Amino acid sequence: MAWIETIREDEWEGPLAELYGQVVDAGHDRVDNVMQIHSLNPAGMAGHLGVYRSAMAGTKTLRKVERELIALMVSRYNDCHY
Repeated sequence: MAWIETIREDEWEGPLAELYGQVVDAGHDRVDNVMQIHSLNPAGMAGHLGVYRSAMAGTKTLRKVERELIALMVSRYNDCHY
Protein backbone atom coordinates (compact mmCIF):
# COMPACT_ATOMS: atom_id res chain seq x y z
CA MET A 1 0.00 0.00 0.00
CA ALA A 2 1.27 3.48 -0.87
CA TRP A 3 2.19 5.95 1.85
CA ILE A 4 1.84 9.67 1.30
CA GLU A 5 3.19 12.15 3.81
CA THR A 6 0.51 14.49 5.15
CA ILE A 7 0.11 17.08 7.87
CA ARG A 8 -2.14 15.89 10.70
CA GLU A 9 -5.41 17.81 10.89
CA ASP A 10 -4.70 19.07 14.40
CA GLU A 11 -1.46 20.63 13.09
CA TRP A 12 -2.96 22.61 10.20
CA GLU A 13 -1.89 26.27 10.27
CA GLY A 14 -2.19 29.34 8.04
CA PRO A 15 -3.74 28.80 4.59
CA LEU A 16 -4.23 25.10 5.31
CA ALA A 17 -6.19 25.83 8.50
CA GLU A 18 -8.34 28.30 6.56
CA LEU A 19 -9.42 25.47 4.23
CA TYR A 20 -10.35 23.07 7.04
CA GLY A 21 -13.97 24.13 7.34
CA GLN A 22 -14.46 23.64 3.61
CA VAL A 23 -12.97 20.13 3.43
CA VAL A 24 -13.89 18.48 6.74
CA ASP A 25 -16.43 15.66 6.43
CA ALA A 26 -18.90 16.66 9.14
CA GLY A 27 -20.51 13.22 9.09
CA HIS A 28 -17.23 11.55 10.05
CA ASP A 29 -15.57 14.55 11.76
CA ARG A 30 -12.39 14.23 9.71
CA VAL A 31 -10.86 15.19 6.39
CA ASP A 32 -11.21 12.44 3.81
CA ASN A 33 -7.99 10.98 2.44
CA VAL A 34 -8.68 12.33 -1.05
CA MET A 35 -8.35 15.87 0.37
CA GLN A 36 -5.84 15.06 3.14
CA ILE A 37 -3.19 14.14 0.56
CA HIS A 38 -3.08 17.82 -0.41
CA SER A 39 -2.12 18.97 3.09
CA LEU A 40 1.48 19.67 2.07
CA ASN A 41 0.20 21.94 -0.72
CA PRO A 42 -2.74 24.14 0.37
CA ALA A 43 -2.95 25.71 -3.10
CA GLY A 44 -3.35 22.21 -4.57
CA MET A 45 -6.07 21.46 -2.03
CA ALA A 46 -7.90 24.67 -2.93
CA GLY A 47 -7.60 23.75 -6.62
CA HIS A 48 -8.95 20.25 -6.03
CA LEU A 49 -11.84 21.72 -4.06
CA GLY A 50 -12.59 24.12 -6.92
CA VAL A 51 -12.59 21.33 -9.51
CA TYR A 52 -14.84 19.19 -7.28
CA ARG A 53 -17.32 22.01 -6.76
CA SER A 54 -17.37 22.76 -10.48
CA ALA A 55 -17.88 19.11 -11.39
CA MET A 56 -20.74 18.75 -8.92
CA ALA A 57 -22.56 21.96 -9.85
CA GLY A 58 -25.60 21.60 -12.06
CA THR A 59 -25.46 22.48 -15.76
CA LYS A 60 -28.01 22.85 -18.54
CA THR A 61 -27.49 19.24 -19.59
CA LEU A 62 -27.01 17.49 -16.24
CA ARG A 63 -28.76 18.58 -13.06
CA LYS A 64 -27.01 18.59 -9.68
CA VAL A 65 -29.11 15.67 -8.44
CA GLU A 66 -28.04 13.59 -11.46
CA ARG A 67 -24.37 14.39 -10.80
CA GLU A 68 -24.81 13.40 -7.15
CA LEU A 69 -26.36 10.09 -8.20
CA ILE A 70 -23.46 9.39 -10.56
CA ALA A 71 -20.98 10.22 -7.77
CA LEU A 72 -22.88 7.93 -5.39
CA MET A 73 -22.79 5.01 -7.80
CA VAL A 74 -19.08 5.49 -8.54
CA SER A 75 -18.34 5.61 -4.81
CA ARG A 76 -20.41 2.49 -4.16
CA TYR A 77 -18.67 0.67 -7.00
CA ASN A 78 -15.28 1.69 -5.56
CA ASP A 79 -16.36 0.71 -2.03
CA CYS A 80 -15.73 4.29 -0.92
CA HIS A 81 -17.75 6.01 1.83
CA TYR A 82 -17.49 9.51 0.33
